[in-house]
Amino acid sequence: MFKGSNVALVTPFKNDKLDEDSYIKLIHFHIENGTKGLVPAGTTGESPTLSHNEHQRVIDLCVKESNGKLPIIAGTGSNSTEEAISLTSHAEKMGANGALIVTPYYNKPTQEGLYQHYKAINDKCGIPILIYNIPGRSVIDMTVDTMAKLFELKNIVGVKDATGDLNRVDQTLEKLGKDFIQLTGNDDNALEFNKRGGIGAISVTANIAPKLCSEFQKFSIQKDKTSIEEAKKLDKTLQPVHQAMFIESNPSPVKYAAKLLKLCNDDVRLPLVKVTEETKDKISKALQSAKLI
Repeated sequence: MFKGSNVALVTPFKNDKLDEDSYIKLIHFHIENGTKGLVPAGTTGESPTLSHNEHQRVIDLCVKESNGKLPIIAGTGSNSTEEAISLTSHAEKMGANGALIVTPYYNKPTQEGLYQHYKAINDKCGIPILIYNIPGRSVIDMTVDTMAKLFELKNIVGVKDATGDLNRVDQTLEKLGKDFIQLTGNDDNALEFNKRGGIGAISVTANIAPKLCSEFQKFSIQKDKTSIEEAKKLDKTLQPVHQAMFIESNPSPVKYAAKLLKLCNDDVRLPLVKVTEETKDKISKALQSAKLI
């Protein structure tokens, strides 16, 4: 169920309020343009600055508007275990197909603490859980051994790997096998990630280039020579866009790109700010190079 191009959905704002009309438009934009899964209320969706009601609302809208057409992997992580349980339980109740749960940020739990955090969520919920391992933002790095231990639990099914370490794909595949889902959280390494055993991405770039990202993922997962060559061509087209999306802190660049495509405005919530004029120019050139504008 969870493979190919899954979009880490941005959360549109208008006058610092959730812009539901633009959000609904975004959801249907992805349904119509080849995206394979929707990931609402993740960190690209600015979950740290969403209120609890907003967090639940974006998940609810995503489930309702997709209406079973695409799987929903709801972002329900927190550095509070009880809060993560509450958000995951709500997502399950509303009909999400899975939960993306980030390693607890700031607290710096040990590997045993990580295990107990995910086990507690696993024991209270009944939907598939993807571990979100992103040491660059949460400071801690979940080891392959800890993931292997978690994979023994009923609901832990895979990982969104944003370590940037491609050797981790090999290590995870060797220890946990092919049934453990590996999705990259780094658009720029997706080609090699899939070549080594990954089966898709949770993508920032897919917000603005869903067709290209979906086609790229389709070809990169296949192993025949023709498909790999097509994947390489698409990867070359997408790389400048991937790079532009992280010139400044995500999701400010991708929201500006979405504004250029008239998908939503580029409002972000403090402490994030809109991108600089210099960055705007670089983003525009990257979109032009990929013929997105």
